[in-house]
Amino acid sequence: MGATTTKTTVIDVRTPAEFMGGHVAGSINIPLNEIEARLDEIKAIDGEIVLCCASGGRSSSATGFLKSHGLSCENGGSWLDVNCNF
Repeated sequence: MGATTTKTTVIDVRTPAEFMGGHVAGSINIPLNEIEARLDEIKAIDGEIVLCCASGGRSSSATGFLKSHGLSCENGGSWLDVNCNF
């Protein structure tokens, strides 16, 4: 039996300008103010979801919102911290 690998998607909830200034390679930018409108898109993501932002505050809000809609996700905090793990 081989080990199963679960894909992890990193969602950066900072503004597009902040995202362009640096981000986790392969992450997607969905600003916090767009999370609700893009809920179906996020629900379609296969695998684990980790959210990040500049300090962890906005990603904490996004994580709470997504969990309240039945999604399994975690707050990775600062994108710089998440970047160290990828």
